[in-house]
Amino acid sequence: MMTTYKASKKFEIAKTNTKAELGFSKKELEKKLEKSRKKLGELQNALYAHGKHAVLVCLQGMDTAGKNSLIREVFKDFNSSGIAVHSFKVPSTREKNQDYLWRHYLVLPQKGTFGVFNRTHYENVLVTKVHPEYILNENIPGISKIEAIDENFWKQRYRQINDFERHLSENGTLILKFFLHISKEEQKYRLLRRLKRPEKNWKFSPADLAERKLWKAYQSAYQEAIKNTSTDYAPWYVIPSDSKPEARLLVCETLRKVLKNHTPSHPPQLDAETMKNLGTYIKHLEQEK
Repeated sequence: MMTTYKASKKFEIAKTNTKAELGFSKKELEKKLEKSRKKLGELQNALYAHGKHAVLVCLQGMDTAGKNSLIREVFKDFNSSGIAVHSFKVPSTREKNQDYLWRHYLVLPQKGTFGVFNRTHYENVLVTKVHPEYILNENIPGISKIEAIDENFWKQRYRQINDFERHLSENGTLILKFFLHISKEEQKYRLLRRLKRPEKNWKFSPADLAERKLWKAYQSAYQEAIKNTSTDYAPWYVIPSDSKPEARLLVCETLRKVLKNHTPSHPPQLDAETMKNLGTYIKHLEQEK
């Protein structure tokens, strides 16, 4: 289930399915997810106990792709103290006065914990590629007009992101990146549903429709970003997401299988001195009045 969705350097977004069609009913998918996320929660506990790895989960997708609900459902059995979710919106003035990766460094997960980026450092090669005028707000030396933002600029930025992720990986962070791939038709359905439901329509902005008109440009930006930054140490998984229950199960299973290969099945051992006196500590507590 996992390797099928790992992106290669030859990734073509137009030829990639947005429907997984796993063959399970909604109820069956919910039961499978419940079982899978429980095992994932157990791996989280083991990861915390050993404290050798951090896990960074990156989620990207077009608007309505289902990132928020996926986070809620996949990580439901986690100890909340071992996971932090960060959503990156329009950079603040302070953030614009730093390099574009700075704010992401600030909230990286420490060893033994999970960090989830809901929208990520990849916004800097996605939104900015569709709207290159945003780059001018970064005050980069030598970049004073849109014409200066050429193909070499984007190649440099892909390299910088790869270097950032390589550095994290070499120092103990497991990086898994998920693109929740939905069709334009499915997005239309979800936007209409959002508009028609009073409890959901607060999420809508007229800007959503303006961005929808740029669908092809965003698809191209995603394709180039994924092709240029899917590596052995920080792979991209392109998850068919027209069905939210299927997408959640695929992400959960991918996380579980990767972590299983990096998390010892046994708990960490006590140091020799503590182990030697274990019986004394037990006796002390049992005799305590």
